[in-house]
Amino acid sequence: MKNRFWLCKRGKVFYSLDSETGKRESLETSDRPKATQIIHAKNDAATRPVSINLTLAKTYLLAADPKLMERTWSLLMEEFCSIGKESTRLRRRRAIKSSVYDSIRNKKLIETTGDDLRFVLKSGRSSINHTLRCLHNLGLSLGWMLIPLIPAKLWPETKKRPQRAITAEEHQRIIQAEQNPERKLYYELLWEIGASQTDGANLSSANVDWENRQLSFNRQKTGELCMMEIGTRLEALLKKLPITGPFFPKISQLPDRWRAAEFRRRCKILNIEGISLHSYRYAWAGRAKQLGMPERFAQSALGHASLAVHREYSKDSAAICPSLEEYERKIIPLPKATRYG
Repeated sequence: MKNRFWLCKRGKVFYSLDSETGKRESLETSDRPKATQIIHAKNDAATRPVSINLTLAKTYLLAADPKLMERTWSLLMEEFCSIGKESTRLRRRRAIKSSVYDSIRNKKLIETTGDDLRFVLKSGRSSINHTLRCLHNLGLSLGWMLIPLIPAKLWPETKKRPQRAITAEEHQRIIQAEQNPERKLYYELLWEIGASQTDGANLSSANVDWENRQLSFNRQKTGELCMMEIGTRLEALLKKLPITGPFFPKISQLPDRWRAAEFRRRCKILNIEGISLHSYRYAWAGRAKQLGMPERFAQSALGHASLAVHREYSKDSAAICPSLEEYERKIIPLPKATRYG
């Protein structure tokens, strides 16, 4: 029987030549015995039925990694949920509980196909797309998956749910309608400092340096330090909060989803749509940009490690450039008026 693949050499590297298609493929070796063995394997595979090739492939793989045939998506999910900070692990555990993953949860990784993943992605939710892609990439990184089931360039794109900043008018409506004093002060503080809902809830008197008039805290999500000067408006707000201990004793004990749910209920009553507690961060970034605050200061206040992340937060706000005349007046003093007589 005529062989389909032939061995050829270009420079120091050996190639396989497909006699049917004329395509050349590098064998990534300059060792002739090794290249010859690969060519024999390719010719043997071309003459055998697919089922036999799969059986032989599994045999070779088991010799290299005995657990390769046993690992399932549930094991990969457990590994995924054990990585990162505690808040990240909790968020991931909640994500993988979704019934959308039931079709692959107990399926072996080596037996999974791209169609299996596309079936999960049919839900169209961006969170499912993100989590599944993270699982897929983790499996490849650990060596539990041999090849990408869906190439990176062909991974389906999803449209993110639009997020926007809360407006000053919406914030005032929420404050006026809120009857709980602690929640009212909580919303006012988020508006004033642009903290995330968890970071804002966990603030205490220990975060305030009255001698230097500074408020500082480390973001729970990234560990980045946030620092800002205490102005007169923030000072008046802080003096309404407890002098010692947590600023929000009850709110700080609630899970983040409960705080978010309470805020959504308030917005629903007021017929305000399209915002969440995170919208206070977008609002702070947008206001800082419109007022011409230097980006490095806004980054420090919001605790953004990346300039690109900060630009994402403030992208919908247009910064109005002051007139050149105003800058000239600050730098070049006007000539003194000449007095006559």
